[in-house]
Amino acid sequence: MTEYLYFTAKWCKPCQQLAPIMEQVSNSVPVKKIDIDENPQITSQWNVRGVPTVILTDGGVEINRYVGVKPLGTYLAV
Repeated sequence: MTEYLYFTAKWCKPCQQLAPIMEQVSNSVPVKKIDIDENPQITSQWNVRGVPTVILTDGGVEINRYVGVKPLGTYLAV
């Protein structure tokens, strides 16, 4: 199953900009929102070094990774 892992933080301004975009993406592709402060083990497991980071996965395998805020079309072109 293809899904996005959306690594974010409450204090992150770019994450706040990306939130409505990921909300729109979730209408087409499942999005799992992961707060890095509340889930440090998962964040480390996926080797996330900065937020926002969005990882496209298929069956738990990383397909693509986006760091920073990208346009809506970037995430929908899967």
